[in-house]
Amino acid sequence: AVSDPGARLVAAANLAKLAVVPLPGPSAAMAALSASGQLFEHWLFYGFLPARDEARNKALIALRELPYGLVFYESPHRILAAVAEMTSVLGSDRTLTIARELSKRFEQVQTLSLGEAEGWLAQDPNRQRGEFVLIVSGARPEIDQDEMEHKRVLGLLLEEMPVSRAASLAARLTGAKKNALYELALSMKQGNPQ
Repeated sequence: AVSDPGARLVAAANLAKLAVVPLPGPSAAMAALSASGQLFEHWLFYGFLPARDEARNKALIALRELPYGLVFYESPHRILAAVAEMTSVLGSDRTLTIARELSKRFEQVQTLSLGEAEGWLAQDPNRQRGEFVLIVSGARPEIDQDEMEHKRVLGLLLEEMPVSRAASLAARLTGAKKNALYELALSMKQGNPQ
């Protein structure tokens, strides 16, 4: 279920509260990805984050804007600190899969928000034991509010006038550069909104 439609089946099974058990394979990362139910077009394997707080913080800041799923390994004595730092740097709304003790007796795969993860780990001290694979959803692309407004204004103007006139008037209304609005208007007129 890595890079194929099987991830959708795992997500549906998780919603139905059915157990999904990964089969041991070439690595814990692949086993965790296959059972996570998270849908990634692309993902990045990072490995272990730095042990020191400042270095871990810098590493997460460097990864914060990437749109890929992020796969980490973590040890039991640093799991709480790593999850707290991820929540702080990446944001509490991202999805996190905690996969621990894969292919062992006390295997667990839990998917929840980063904001819920510290509480989930604290509820049972056994959840902080073992070897961990942490899978965090990637950054969502930010919506450019200015660009949305430019498209809205240009869309209305293009219904009533030619591209050049629409771009000129939109520049006066929005304060944006006429040349950039002209290019945007052309692409909209041709049916290829950027």
